[in-house]
Amino acid sequence: MRVLLSTYGTRGDVEPLVALAARLRALGAQVRMCVPPDDEFTRRAAGLGVDVIPVGPPVRVVTRGTGLPSAAELARYRSALLGTQFEVIPAAVDGCDVLVAAGLAQIAARSVAEAAGVRYVYASYAAVHLPSPHHAPPPRPGWPEPETRDNRTRWELDARSVNAQFADDLNGHRASLGLPPVDNVRDHVLTDRPWLAADPALGPWPGAPGLDVTQTGTWRLPDERPLPADLLAFLGAGTPPVYVGFGSARPAQDIADGVIESLRALGRRALVSRGWADLGLIDDRDDCFAIGEVNQQRLFREVAAVVHHGGAGTTATAARAGVPQVVVAGQVSDNPYWAGRVAALGIGAALDGPAPGAESLSRALKTALAPETRARAKALGAEIRADGAQVAADLLVDSLR
Repeated sequence: MRVLLSTYGTRGDVEPLVALAARLRALGAQVRMCVPPDDEFTRRAAGLGVDVIPVGPPVRVVTRGTGLPSAAELARYRSALLGTQFEVIPAAVDGCDVLVAAGLAQIAARSVAEAAGVRYVYASYAAVHLPSPHHAPPPRPGWPEPETRDNRTRWELDARSVNAQFADDLNGHRASLGLPPVDNVRDHVLTDRPWLAADPALGPWPGAPGLDVTQTGTWRLPDERPLPADLLAFLGAGTPPVYVGFGSARPAQDIADGVIESLRALGRRALVSRGWADLGLIDDRDDCFAIGEVNQQRLFREVAAVVHHGGAGTTATAARAGVPQVVVAGQVSDNPYWAGRVAALGIGAALDGPAPGAESLSRALKTALAPETRARAKALGAEIRADGAQVAADLLVDSLR
């Protein structure tokens, strides 16, 4: 069995496919991966013994700075990425039995699979990316937000926006491959039988007419790496700190300062993860500590709360650790959705906008640090599925036997 896994995005897009690749390899499958050319992604995939095919520009270059590119820049970038996918993926899928595409940028993947006669599976990491009358579509950078609040209308407008960006280019490539045109690009990419790689206890599928969704649970690998000695020393030197980190997101530079000040006012220590934004500390007082890349699965079990951007991976890791969360959600992709889920489940607090004020920060931290919030977070953690990647790998292998 030969499988091509394809995605484009930040670590939150790549890491779940790495977990699926590892589980497929353990079942005897040969795996290839199309990922962004950033060294951290290609090394991570190659370390599993899979063939790695870089696609598109480095994500760190595209996401540089604290703001998003302009709408015109994003449109050019999306069109260029579509062309690159049609150049690269056909050779990558050659000889494969199935192509699994994950993330919003995989516009070309289904057409390439169709032309090659290869089975195609689309996977989403959050229910909000799949059309349903029970939620609105996520915000798409560079495209205007509809004024209506009706979810069905918003999804219709979303499909029109996707068509406006991609339909002509996609159908031009399909014609060159001898394939008929598609009239709804978004639904063509998603299919009517998508997979949802999110935990049912944390982000359940609410249902929708015409969609048969298979929810596998979150795709993750157990991380056995030990924590660094200096971090262990900090953890052992006082009460559990509050973790502050925004992963691949690039929040306002003073966000960490604001959180540290709010935590100090509450008599709490802070643990700041530098991330792609290279966050730092206010000063050299011993109640704060800065870290780089560490084992979050192990670390989150040792902290009082997790302050983060609302990425699917961080939200799931914190939930599985049973630790309360404060989500400072930017208006991008599924971040607002996960913020809403954290608040709705009572396992933390959600803050709107990338630069909350001191009062709202303090209020959110108090909510997360309350004993009843920790009790709910701990109870939810016991419900999280252990290995959604294994569920997905078994489904793929069984379907192709």
